[in-house]
Amino acid sequence: MPEARRVLRGWRRTRPFWAGLFLLLGGVELLVVPLSPLTILVSLGLGGIAAIGIGLALVAAGLFLWLLPHTRHYVSINALILSVLSFAATNLGGFLIGMALGITGSAMGFGWTPKEQPGARVPNVRTQRTLAAALPAALLLTLGGRPEAVPQAGRITAPAVPPTVTTTRFSPHGFLLAGVTTVPTAHGPLKVMVLRMTSASLTDYRLNTRDGHDELALGASSLDLSGKVTLYLSKFSGCLEGLICVTFDPNTLPVPPIVPPFVFMTDVTAEQALVTSDSIVANGLTLGAS
Repeated sequence: MPEARRVLRGWRRTRPFWAGLFLLLGGVELLVVPLSPLTILVSLGLGGIAAIGIGLALVAAGLFLWLLPHTRHYVSINALILSVLSFAATNLGGFLIGMALGITGSAMGFGWTPKEQPGARVPNVRTQRTLAAALPAALLLTLGGRPEAVPQAGRITAPAVPPTVTTTRFSPHGFLLAGVTTVPTAHGPLKVMVLRMTSASLTDYRLNTRDGHDELALGASSLDLSGKVTLYLSKFSGCLEGLICVTFDPNTLPVPPIVPPFVFMTDVTAEQALVTSDSIVANGLTLGAS
């Protein structure tokens, strides 16, 4: 027994064990009510079915953190999105308990840092990417849909150096679909993330050019985009639901392929190559130059 405990303790310390446990408990809690007799499940309707899907996905996320700790960032972000979605899609996130456990586990998993060990083998990058993509696939199956094809930027040329955009709150409306593509610039193609949504609201919007010439500063107290909104971003950082701060990059950590409604970000900073929208409404517009 002492030897078994020592082995278990060593295994536990090399991965976000408690984060995975919280996600497992959150997923199981969401599964408790729907996994009742069939008559009860039918009476619950879509909420019960969604609870099963999200619960299974959170359980899978917990296992990922235990078995594949190097995928913790990608897994934790998707688990957080699922946990928040459970509030609207299920019985108030398992009466708030399952949602709270999921959010706690996601935050702990994202913040966990492995202890450096001499001679430790670095996992294969290709394997990491393949395995990390499994949870977004589970998210797609849970939501029962597929993202549309990423639109092309056409012949529009983006600035060689994308301007910097900041906003205190970014709220996409409806499902947000994401992908990665390239846009043409004066200095050659630029790899960017593509975010598509029906509409979006930005609070305390600020845009500053960085092309080395006279810099322009555009500001608005609020900016509302609607009608086939598409953002092309070379970098995107902020705090999901004001809880977990993360930086998305097309080369390392792209935005998950689909983000459900009700998810917003605060303290956002982005490098915006292009933006297209059928309608743009700005309140309190200001323009400055330096």
